[in-house]
Amino acid sequence: MDRRLFSQLLTLGAGAWAWPPKPAPPAAGAQAQPDAAAGDFSHPPANVGDFAARARAVLPPATFDYISTGSTDEVTLRDNVAAFQRLRLLPPLLAGVDQVSLATTLLGTPVRLPILLAPVAGQSLFHRDGVLASARAAAAAGTILGVSSSAGHSVEEVAEATDGPKWFQLYVPRDRTIARRIVERVERAGYRALILTVDLGERKDADKRNRFALPRERLLKQLTDMGFPVHAGMTLAVLNAVNEQAWDPALSWEVFDWLRSITRLPLLVKGVLRPEDADRAVRLGLDGIVVSNHGGRRLDGVPASIDQLEEVVAAVKGRATVLLDSGVRRGTDVLKALALGAQGVLIGRPYAWALAAGGEEGVTQLLTLLREELEVALQACGCASVQQVPRGLVLRSE
Repeated sequence: MDRRLFSQLLTLGAGAWAWPPKPAPPAAGAQAQPDAAAGDFSHPPANVGDFAARARAVLPPATFDYISTGSTDEVTLRDNVAAFQRLRLLPPLLAGVDQVSLATTLLGTPVRLPILLAPVAGQSLFHRDGVLASARAAAAAGTILGVSSSAGHSVEEVAEATDGPKWFQLYVPRDRTIARRIVERVERAGYRALILTVDLGERKDADKRNRFALPRERLLKQLTDMGFPVHAGMTLAVLNAVNEQAWDPALSWEVFDWLRSITRLPLLVKGVLRPEDADRAVRLGLDGIVVSNHGGRRLDGVPASIDQLEEVVAAVKGRATVLLDSGVRRGTDVLKALALGAQGVLIGRPYAWALAAGGEEGVTQLLTLLREELEVALQACGCASVQQVPRGLVLRSE
């Protein structure tokens, strides 16, 4: 992969990105949302789409497009959601339950909700508090926050925001000394696992049209936060040159041997779609598999994550934790993923929209909404616990 292209995957920005944002006009054909102001929850959102509408109303178009659009023709972006809708639920009669439990344990961490916040980059572009607000909302909901290498705040800043459980997403620097130091900082800050995201290669038409260009101050902070040798006197051109050389786009399976040699933290690989890759990851000793196509943001035309989940689960054979990412929009989507063998799901765009719409309160509202939807779905299907969701609940429609 061209180094310049790869470096762009690890940095975000548009000249219009700033906080507070100017309200954007509604999309063509969309009705105005007079109550869709940031932080206005006097009329609580009814679904994920409502959060997206509010985010559109308050964010600059380039920022909203960054969150919402997918790679090239967006076939995979659309299919991630459509694939869940193709799955049908077949609940048994007279199998009601009075109370349901959403509690489970993921890689040794007890959680009260099997809906995790995926690593999302550039969160300070969506709201002034950025990932710090997401961290607080995740902790309050009793779930895990995945922290992106380019979230907009340092490893330590996020750790100081809350003592809730956090996993760190690692993009690997070419300089393994810098990489080692990042891992050591993550461990000292109390993160509980490392996620290696390996599905790279983003090309989004909207981002190209919007001419993304990361402001110098933001790029300087990101490189500083990751421990690269940069300083405030460097020009944007010099910082871009540093960034272009910083990251390793040519990873192989051997990177996991190296990671295991420097840390005892649980390791997850995110971006798995092939069952044979899942099997290899487990044989290498990885602790978790995230079935994901990066939300349709990377390579267009790959299968929907939910369509690959069952084969991956079969290949893993219970030897590692399996999570599902991409396309989750409803509590029933979570239930379907659990029925097909996932132990939990990660959400990205939904909480990015919620963060833009209302900061910490917005993310809390979203997680509460999904919790309630999942509870209703479990009761309707006679499931007392998220750990006891039978495969027979889900039918695949042709």
